[in-house]
Amino acid sequence: QVQLVESGGGLVQAGGSLRLSCAASGRTFSSYAMGWFRQAPGKEREFVAAITWSGNSTYYADSVKGRFTISRDNAKNTVYLRMNSLKPEDTAVYYCAADPRNSLFPGAEVYDYWGQGTQVTVSS
Repeated sequence: QVQLVESGGGLVQAGGSLRLSCAASGRTFSSYAMGWFRQAPGKEREFVAAITWSGNSTYYADSVKGRFTISRDNAKNTVYLRMNSLKPEDTAVYYCAADPRNSLFPGAEVYDYWGQGTQVTVSS
């Protein structure tokens, strides 16, 4: 029902910034909560941030709070993740996901649709 494509990943030095984008297809994008997750090599996938369909509510993992900002532009069917003050431990494949129920819950089970991921590598 929804197709998600991430972009914007790359290689940055510690302390640098990146902005990830997730483009969604479908006319119901504005009704979906959107989330970002990440998975590092040998690690479990973990929640990063989420935003309600209206953009009025956001939720962040403690590990990224104050450094990352999630936002969305429903007119463009796009959700963003601005990442500042990047650390080597932020290195991971970053995935965006869509929650049709707009629950803003950080568990992966809430999200029905997933992108293919974009690699973020932070060098020390």
